[in-house]
Amino acid sequence: MMNASDGNSPVDCAFCDIACGRSQTADVVCESEDWIAFFPVAPATPGHTLVISRRHIVDLWKAEPSLGGKLMVAAIRVGQAIEQALNPEGMNLITSAGQTAEQNVFHLHLHILPRWHRDGFGRIWPVEGKFDDANMGDIASGIREACARIVE
Repeated sequence: MMNASDGNSPVDCAFCDIACGRSQTADVVCESEDWIAFFPVAPATPGHTLVISRRHIVDLWKAEPSLGGKLMVAAIRVGQAIEQALNPEGMNLITSAGQTAEQNVFHLHLHILPRWHRDGFGRIWPVEGKFDDANMGDIASGIREACARIVE
C-alpha cells in the first residue's frame, strides 16, 4: 500500500512504473509531459481509460492546483477522443481518495468511463439516502470556513 505523497516515484508503485517507462505493459492512448492515459488491466467498460499524473501523488486532494488543472485538461481531451471513437451514450469521470472511497492504487488517477445503457457497470450513487442526523447548515459553515483558509 502506498502512502508517499512527496512526488518521489516509489519503487513499488505500478503507476509510477508506467508513468516513467519502467513498465511496457500499459496500452497508452495519449500522453504529455505531466500525465499519461492508458487502459486499466481490468476495464469496467470498453474504452475505460485512466489518466494519471507522471509524478507520484497519492490522490487528487494532495495535488497542487496547477497539476489538478493539467489533469482536468487531459481528462477532457481523452474524454472527447473517447466520444469521437466510441460514441457512448454517457460518460463518468471518477477519482477516489482513500480505502473507504474504494481507492486501491494509491497514485492519483482519474477514471474516464464510457457508458451505455445496460453496460453492466451499475449505479454510482445510492438509490435513496438522507442523512437525518447531519446538520447541513453546520456542515456548510465548516466547509466555508475551511475554504476561506486555503490559499490558492
